[in-house]
Amino acid sequence: MTAYTTEQLDQMFKRVFEQHAEGAIVLEVLIRTFARNAVTVGGIDAVLKTYMQAGNRQVLDHIISRINRANGVQDNPDEEQQ
Repeated sequence: MTAYTTEQLDQMFKRVFEQHAEGAIVLEVLIRTFARNAVTVGGIDAVLKTYMQAGNRQVLDHIISRINRANGVQDNPDEEQQ
């Protein structure tokens, strides 16, 4: 596999998921499918379901983080620059 810089990979994610029409559709489907709120009813089963959903969500967060970085958005906007 070819080695790419972080910036190159960020730009690829942006092109594929934001600038390409079909990629934007795929990202929207992924978000609708895997972005779920925490399960609050059901005891330990709810906890396990929430952990599973959090794992799915990490993939979406990674994609969106790469797109945001390519667009010049900070990773942690709550942190102030010193």
